Amino acid sequence: MDMSVKFGPAGVPLSCKGRTIVEGMDDIIALGLETMEVQTVRMIQPQHFDQYWQAGVLANKTGFEMNIHGPYYSELLGNRVELGRSLAKIEATLQAARTINARHITLHTGHYGASGRGREANEHVANIFAGVVERLEAIWHDDDDEFPVFPWIKNGTPSKVGVETSGRQDLWGSLEEVLEVVNHVEGTVPVLNVAHIHARGHGSMRTSEDYGELFDNVRETIGTKEFYCHFSGVDHRSGNAQFYTQIKKSDLNFEPLAEFIVEDGGWLDITLISDSPLLEHDAMYMLQSIEKSRHKQIERKAREDRRRALSAQTGASLEELEAREAEQAALRTGGDHLEAEEDAPSDSASSVAQDEAKPALPEVEDTTEPTPTTNKASPKEDVFDFDDDDDDLF
Repeated sequence: MDMSVKFGPAGVPLSCKGRTIVEGMDDIIALGLETMEVQTVRMIQPQHFDQYWQAGVLANKTGFEMNIHGPYYSELLGNRVELGRSLAKIEATLQAARTINARHITLHTGHYGASGRGREANEHVANIFAGVVERLEAIWHDDDDEFPVFPWIKNGTPSKVGVETSGRQDLWGSLEEVLEVVNHVEGTVPVLNVAHIHARGHGSMRTSEDYGELFDNVRETIGTKEFYCHFSGVDHRSGNAQFYTQIKKSDLNFEPLAEFIVEDGGWLDITLISDSPLLEHDAMYMLQSIEKSRHKQIERKAREDRRRALSAQTGASLEELEAREAEQAALRTGGDHLEAEEDAPSDSASSVAQDEAKPALPEVEDTTEPTPTTNKASPKEDVFDFDDDDDDLF
């Protein structure tokens, strides 16, 4: 199988004692993961430059895939002031992307502008991203660069500018809009945020067939086998994402995607970034789900091979052998159920007696405050600095 799947967290792992990017990379590699997305969303400060180029050198030596997330709050379809502020933040992201040898840069577009949805908005977004790609090329191949010794800058190719799908109806970035822009702007790629697609589609990503349609749609529209995706659980209402959750607490399950990747995704080159509040824990959960799906596939193929061999020996059809296996499995399940009933008390009197025997516990007033749900479960070191706050828009 030619399939390539990489997993990693959106930021420095929660379990990492240090908070620098390099320490985070070390921990991610130790967990058996292969990538990360650096959450650098403000202006780079000189005192943090060392950790950026050190991360780039480590990534280049180990083959570790680095990615970077641009400003969470952008208004590329806003007025001139909003656009200028957003592009200034993106400029800082482009500089950092080159230094850390990022493969992908994830960027948001923001709210629909005065023109609303449609061709005019899409053309405006396409023109802006064409300018971003042009600027990245200029940064990457700067002849006056003071540090030409970095091999990925001298000999490598610039990062791919990722246009992320949005998770709210009032934000530009439906799957169709993203694919239309990426199809017209060379150097850009779609960032498929599955939680956003699921929320915007009112809970649309439920089966392996849903994922088959998604990836086939992208492949047929822009002709790619490489995919950059974000995944997490999500709380959503009325076609709008509210906040990220851990995967197991959401109606967006990872198992159908794992099943699609293993069964039908042999052609994929896919990077999956965990946006979950559990970060690396859910990245590991996704990795384990892929392994489980692989084991199920191996077991199913072994059963099919065994049936064919028995069919050749006995003359029975494959359908008959499969029905016989199902009957035997049902008998085994029924036997286990009967044994469990025999071991249990025959009437409810014993359980009532046990309840009466237990001492009554005094009622205690619950004084604990509920823990607020947030997108990111751990504060990260600020390596950017802007006066205005970056709200996490979906």
